[in-house]
Amino acid sequence: MGPLAGIKVIEMKGLGPGPYAGMLLADMGADVIVVERASASTGLALASSHDVHARGKRSIALDLKKPGAIDVLLRLVEQADMLLEGYRPGVAERLGFGPAVCQQKNPQLIYGRVTGWGQDGPLATAAGHDINYIALTGALAAIGEPERPVPPLNLLGDYAGGSLFLVLGMLAAYIESKTSGQGQVIDAAITDGTASLMSVVHGLSGMGLWTAERGSNLLDGAAPQYAVYQTSDGKHVSIGALEPVFLEELLTIIGADPGIAERLSDQRQWPHIKEQLAAIFARQSQQEWCERLEGSDACFAPVLNFEEAAAHPHNSARRTYINIAGQQQPAPAPRFSRSAGGEPAPPRREGADTDQVLLQAGLSAAEIEALRAAGVLG
Repeated sequence: MGPLAGIKVIEMKGLGPGPYAGMLLADMGADVIVVERASASTGLALASSHDVHARGKRSIALDLKKPGAIDVLLRLVEQADMLLEGYRPGVAERLGFGPAVCQQKNPQLIYGRVTGWGQDGPLATAAGHDINYIALTGALAAIGEPERPVPPLNLLGDYAGGSLFLVLGMLAAYIESKTSGQGQVIDAAITDGTASLMSVVHGLSGMGLWTAERGSNLLDGAAPQYAVYQTSDGKHVSIGALEPVFLEELLTIIGADPGIAERLSDQRQWPHIKEQLAAIFARQSQQEWCERLEGSDACFAPVLNFEEAAAHPHNSARRTYINIAGQQQPAPAPRFSRSAGGEPAPPRREGADTDQVLLQAGLSAAEIEALRAAGVLG
């Protein structure tokens, strides 16, 4: 059933961080009901069978601008534990289901809001995407080659800085509500979450161990022992031998000069040492290096694409990737020893569960048909 079995979540359909947060909750057993906006287009739609974020959820379709639609939504809110939305600040209020209205119906409701800039501040209502949010926090400036930053997909801002902090906040608030008897609003700004992820960099900077010059620090690719190298077949391997004992093992296995370990203390020698290691790794293929280094304490891993990652023996052994209805995708994480939720159900067709959900909310079949005739239901 999963550790969150019995918790009911209403997810207002959106893009990126909200749906991923809902997927995490569903993976852990929550009953997540996605409210599709029947008359709206997100502009970046996925076929339902390939929408991994929709797995394990139920789906209803409401035209929120039709008379009576908000009343239907509020009926669901009355029976929910959580609601999450990712609209710009003020949109939910204008549509009629802002926190004040929802918590009047259900005082214990946890109302989660994920946005790029947050609910207040000079940029709160401005448009933006992951690349903009991480740019404002200093994270983007720290990633890439010295010449220019490199956007790290939208994993850092949208999902790590947004979704994970939203889920963390909502679950913490839910636990607190069991003591206080009151719900609350979670303001999960991607800028705030991404800034928090940069905590260690702030600490290193304060110690004089991190500079603003990109590509010149221990953990940003400048250090030879923490870098990516090309192999003879044009593929790549990753090295992370930061500790002396791991570095010693790496140098021994690859046949490098053991004196490199001592020379690494002089940052001026990093470029030359990197050239030496690059020449060594270029002598053999990625697979040959895997045969020599995988399973050792050299802190090594091949750089794999999606298909290669799913086929890797370690990931296969742990079932890190699963196939649901023909779509390969990551399995739920983390793993629970006693209350695992099992394999998620495939994504549902938009609106497939409308009647079931509304009947469970107390509406009659006649009321549902009347709403459908009025165009309220998709």
